[in-house]
Amino acid sequence: MPKVVDHQQRRQELVEATWRIIARHGLSGATMRQIAAEAGFANGALKPYFPTKAELIEATYGFVFDRTNRRVEVATRDLDGLAALEAFCREVLPLDAERLDEARVVISFWQEAAHDPRGAELNNVSMAQWRHSMADWMGRAREAGELEPEVEIPAAGDVLLNFLLGCQVSAVIDRNATTPADLERQLAAQLDRLRAAR
Repeated sequence: MPKVVDHQQRRQELVEATWRIIARHGLSGATMRQIAAEAGFANGALKPYFPTKAELIEATYGFVFDRTNRRVEVATRDLDGLAALEAFCREVLPLDAERLDEARVVISFWQEAAHDPRGAELNNVSMAQWRHSMADWMGRAREAGELEPEVEIPAAGDVLLNFLLGCQVSAVIDRNATTPADLERQLAAQLDRLRAAR
């Protein structure tokens, strides 16, 4: 009897192998041969699932984005307003080894997306989702009197999002100058700008 192959599981195994390789060796070190070996497959086994490396990198970015979103969902479940916004920010910031590895994958994806309209669109859709959530939390913070009245929510959300994405780059490039304690202090300063005086 022929062996039954779970194609979805194989795709997932390849994506997770890609994540591990990029986190350790960067995008240039993530050859299709190395990814196949990491996943325990023959080199040619990738083609039916991911015909090109770009498609595999996109799927890996989607995997990392989904992991972050699942953590955000748990972290913000019982929170609202600025407390939920702060919890979201902590899940995006590279405050531990796992989130630092995710940042390495995201930066590698951005490198590809800078020259690939399809990758850029995937990133833009993902960031639009985050902007919507951030604006929603800030809107509810305004209703609760938590938000500084002068704050323009769309602009403030963009500033905060750019801070979070910039921190991913800084932490990957210079971990000694961007420790978790540094990032926590910088996040507190960002949120203090939004908070209404009591």
